[in-house]
Amino acid sequence: MKLAVFDDHRVGVIEGDQIYDVTDAVPGAGSAWPPMYMNALIANWKDLGPKIAAKRVGAEPVPLASVKLLPPNPCPVHVIAAPANYRKHIGEIGARSVSKGRSADQMGFFMKATASLVGAGGAIELPKGSARRFDHESELAVIIGRRARNVPRAEAMGHVFGYSCLIDVTMRIEPGVAEEERVTRKSFETFTPLGPWIVTADEVPDPHNLRNRLWVNGEPKQDANTRDMIVNIPALIELISSVMTLNPGDVIASGTPEGVGPIAPGDKVRIGIESVGEMTLPVLEAAVFSPRRF
Repeated sequence: MKLAVFDDHRVGVIEGDQIYDVTDAVPGAGSAWPPMYMNALIANWKDLGPKIAAKRVGAEPVPLASVKLLPPNPCPVHVIAAPANYRKHIGEIGARSVSKGRSADQMGFFMKATASLVGAGGAIELPKGSARRFDHESELAVIIGRRARNVPRAEAMGHVFGYSCLIDVTMRIEPGVAEEERVTRKSFETFTPLGPWIVTADEVPDPHNLRNRLWVNGEPKQDANTRDMIVNIPALIELISSVMTLNPGDVIASGTPEGVGPIAPGDKVRIGIESVGEMTLPVLEAAVFSPRRF
């Protein structure tokens, strides 16, 4: 099943180019703060999944192109990311990287702010007036389905609810000039496009054999396969859950392959992951200057 969030925090099931509104079957769905309803839906999927399916049967289809897609989970408790998880990516941006040749199995993981999420119907906004370099990173997002703490990798896939596409937008360091912490550089609002929907795990037989691609203005920039990850999904869950508790709805960005590069206002960035989906977002310059300039 493909689950999406759209318009005023309504929940829909995607089939082809149609969306079916199943909001009434999702307790708490709506724009009231905090929008945690997808976490609760995922946590209670065994009971709520059949109700979603039943509501879909009686729902009228609406053209997908007529709605605005929000992040398919607007408010996960955690957004966790794997650094340098494809060998050909390691070192490709030189001194602008903090990994210094190390891979995800050596570095562990980092966090991105939930506030940086944006959906397929939104845009990537770069700080107004910035002369810094901002890069695209195409990643498979793993959505956690069950509470996970100290989970060995042999049991890890049983904790996966589904998958989504994720773009990890990054402001690069300038050695000796500007060297902010990684979380700062990756947590500007709109710097984590997630979507266009969540595909439940039963529809993705092998998440370690998916083509992962990204284009800028129609030009191919990244093209790899998830089988090339250094730390695979079970190992990522084992690692993260050894440090902290993963909750239903949490998002793991599994790392980007080679081909990362700069984006600028006026660009259009498209991500496509086999068996998951694709989305295109415009790159804009923010309308106003922030008090702290970057």
